[in-house]
Amino acid sequence: MSMLTPPGLGGKYRITGDKYPRMRRPRRRGRVVFAVVTAVVVLGLVGWGTQQLIHVFSGDASKAVAAKKPDCARPATAAKTLPKPAQITVNVYNATTRSGLAQRTADALKKRGFVVGKVGNASAQYDKKVAGPAVLLGAPSAANGTFKVLGTQIKGAAPKTDTRTGKDVDLIIGTGFTALTAQKVADTELASLSKPAAKPGCPSAGKRAAKTGAKAESGPASHG
Repeated sequence: MSMLTPPGLGGKYRITGDKYPRMRRPRRRGRVVFAVVTAVVVLGLVGWGTQQLIHVFSGDASKAVAAKKPDCARPATAAKTLPKPAQITVNVYNATTRSGLAQRTADALKKRGFVVGKVGNASAQYDKKVAGPAVLLGAPSAANGTFKVLGTQIKGAAPKTDTRTGKDVDLIIGTGFTALTAQKVADTELASLSKPAAKPGCPSAGKRAAKTGAKAESGPASHG
């Protein structure tokens, strides 16, 4: 036994050199605590950073939506000035084999306020050659106004221009014609033509008026 070996120690604690063995327990607990604290701090930073990113992007998205929201106070286009039925002279021609169709149609248009000009059979150019409901034939100037007004009375009528300079319009009835558009529907379509067009994403003038009226009706009732 070495003189450096304390009394009572032997076996694996026997000292054969000139230094005493270290009897301390390894410092594993401190390392574990440090690792846990580090993990908590890292997770906290990650969570905070995620919240900041969500806040930034959600704020930018809200700003983008607000920026894209249309200004519904102003219409996209101004109200159109269209001729009234009483300002439109219609020549009614029958291009079908049904007898009396031109006269009956002319009488119905007259009751709706249109001025009726000539009534008869269609020319050889169109006789039995109009497969659709009708053809609206007139000067180029009729395309932006007269055709639209008269077109509300005959669904599916095809507009076509020629070299005439007058304001009268030919209504050539084709084999696909059954009847004029129901007057109530035609009046509604005619009224909508003169209204200003709403911007995309905005309600039309009619819907805004209906909504305003509904709010007024739902308000507190007055007591008399």
